[in-house]
Amino acid sequence: MASISFQKAQRWYPGADKPAVPGIDLDIDDGEFMVLVGPSGCGKSTTLRMLAGLEEINDGKVFIGDRDVTRVPPKDRDIAMVFQNYALYPHMSVADNMAFALKMAKMPKEEQDKRVKDAAKILGLEEYLQRKPKALSGGQRQRVAMGRAIVRNPQVFCMDEPLSNLDAKMRVQTRTDIAKLQRDLGVTTVYVTHDQVEAMTMGDRVAVMNLGELQQVDTPLALYDKPANLFVAGFIGSPQMNLLEGTASGGSVTLGTYRLSLAESAPGAEGKVTVGIRPEAWRLVPESEGGLPVEVTVVEELGADGFAYGTAQLDGETAQIIVRVGGRDAVHKGETLYVVPEPSKVHVFDTATGERLS
Repeated sequence: MASISFQKAQRWYPGADKPAVPGIDLDIDDGEFMVLVGPSGCGKSTTLRMLAGLEEINDGKVFIGDRDVTRVPPKDRDIAMVFQNYALYPHMSVADNMAFALKMAKMPKEEQDKRVKDAAKILGLEEYLQRKPKALSGGQRQRVAMGRAIVRNPQVFCMDEPLSNLDAKMRVQTRTDIAKLQRDLGVTTVYVTHDQVEAMTMGDRVAVMNLGELQQVDTPLALYDKPANLFVAGFIGSPQMNLLEGTASGGSVTLGTYRLSLAESAPGAEGKVTVGIRPEAWRLVPESEGGLPVEVTVVEELGADGFAYGTAQLDGETAQIIVRVGGRDAVHKGETLYVVPEPSKVHVFDTATGERLS
């Protein structure tokens, strides 16, 4: 096991007018589960592939432990890669797929068998060792791909969107399995996903990327509670944060007919600001209390709770609003809700720069 350090690592594809990753600085602790998350094309997979040696590093360095691996071939980096598409050999049994890398390394057959059986026990694959991949479900195939990585006892696991081919229920189960497995083995893991729910539920820390650059690196709850800028605020959270533009002056901001106090969040804010409010931070109030009026267009009823999606008029513009409501609250399409936010849960950002003010 080992720590990982990216030091201004850059990847510039031939013919491109700008680098895919301009120069990333990121330190990952020994045994840590680090998730790289962001929209498609943000550079997260390129960053992972630079670590694995599958992409050339044009500038900067990458270290695994104390060893500079910037120019080291992939086979000599002591990493194991788990891909999105499983990449199993269809003509081989599960056991042979898992043992293939050991066989290529000319490991004694007894040791190969022991490692495969140990990994199969961890992953619940013992009864499937003689089956071919086509006889397995998607989740089982992904566990075989995990087993192939585990038997090598690498210093680092690299996982590139390993759950994206699974159905919704299997994704939830498998992400729990992967997180537990990583904690049991204690192997440093770098995990790439575009799904922020996966990132929030699996990572010790999460690195949010956009346009090849790190936006914020922190624990999942810190990202949720204190996003560093508008991009992180809008990306982290499901449903996403309500982002409403207004003009701040005198310790408050006007949102349509509603005036919101910023005394607890950003008392010194002035000028154009964007106010961020999570769906669960709204509170329903009677019309007489003068909250922000929201005309409901869709209600999602999820049992324990629900989400009301609606619109509000802010300075002549129509803003989309999401409000979490109780699962048994009588909220219907077409009605008007009046909402106010919890003052301590209001986020304030500079509209021009996107930076956090609160």
